[in-house]
Amino acid sequence: VSGEPELRLLLGLLAEAAAAVPAPALFWVGLKRNPSTCTHQGQPLRGFSWEGAGGGTAAQEVPAALGRWAKEPRLSCLTARCAGLHLAVAVGGPSWGWKE
Repeated sequence: VSGEPELRLLLGLLAEAAAAVPAPALFWVGLKRNPSTCTHQGQPLRGFSWEGAGGGTAAQEVPAALGRWAKEPRLSCLTARCAGLHLAVAVGGPSWGWKE
């Protein structure tokens, strides 16, 4: 997920497959925080970054619209953590947010 258009496409595809996906569901889409990186509450992705080619992570700026967290990640600098796309059923359509 490199931006809002890709996220909207992914959410649309998951909404179409909602009957086959149990809700709530958590999908890992490559969001990871390395052990040497701390949780930053002021950043949309809270210090997490996208897993890149070659086993590294790709640091990038992300729009604030992608900073929707279903549950805030733990404040930590000590361990590697992954975050996934949390999808739940809500009135008016699916609800989403990142979740550690």
